[in-house]
Amino acid sequence: MEKIIIIAGPCVVESFEMLEETVTVLKDVCGKYPEIDFYFKSSYKKANRTSVKSFTGVGDQLALSWLDEIRKKYNVPVVTDIHSCEEAIFAANYVDVLQIPAFLARQTDLLITAANTGKRINIKKAQFMAPDDMRYAVEKVASTGNKKIWLTERGSSFGYHNLVVDFRSILIMKKTNYPVIYDATHSLQLPSLGEQSGGEPEFIQALTRAAVAVGVDGVFFETHPNPAEAKSDSATQLKLEEVPKFIETIIKYRKVNS
Repeated sequence: MEKIIIIAGPCVVESFEMLEETVTVLKDVCGKYPEIDFYFKSSYKKANRTSVKSFTGVGDQLALSWLDEIRKKYNVPVVTDIHSCEEAIFAANYVDVLQIPAFLARQTDLLITAANTGKRINIKKAQFMAPDDMRYAVEKVASTGNKKIWLTERGSSFGYHNLVVDFRSILIMKKTNYPVIYDATHSLQLPSLGEQSGGEPEFIQALTRAAVAVGVDGVFFETHPNPAEAKSDSATQLKLEEVPKFIETIIKYRKVNS
């Protein structure tokens, strides 16, 4: 059985101390399971916020330098979001995986520029896209010769201020023959409630079990030492103290369904 990909970390870089606290727990927990391929994730900036007053980052250079230090000090591969061609080229110097945010999954220039860095590319399926349309995003990246591609399911718009996951989409995207990741926290957002997004974290465990049963190749989730005080996605980030049990559940269900 191939390893399961675990992509986890705080939504956005807030401080180096918070990054260290989080990666220490995640690496320790994931290291107990030889079947896990662990990647640490944090956005060095947040370009898509509901309100202009929302926190966007500590500064691009500083945040990326902290992520680079984390990757070297703890010997873990790092994932971060990018939002433009310029950001793709810049961020590629500091991280191992470039993540294409859902709203940008159709941006041809961004996909191709990111692919040309030679880094692994994780493409999040847009909330407005059909899962079979993700093959076009795959084709754009693969056209450069870069075949290091992941696809991530993060829910689809279901009316206003709500997302749902159609688990058929995981099987449909797997037809591309590239790994498919389930985003356990963003898929439970309630977008743009007032000046920030809400969420339903009480369903994280149940829907992740369903995704594992369907056959995902990996699980993405955001976690924070104190989600209530997180500067982004506070409503959906998993409490860091809950990570050991969450990882244990993923592995248990994967073994049952293998």
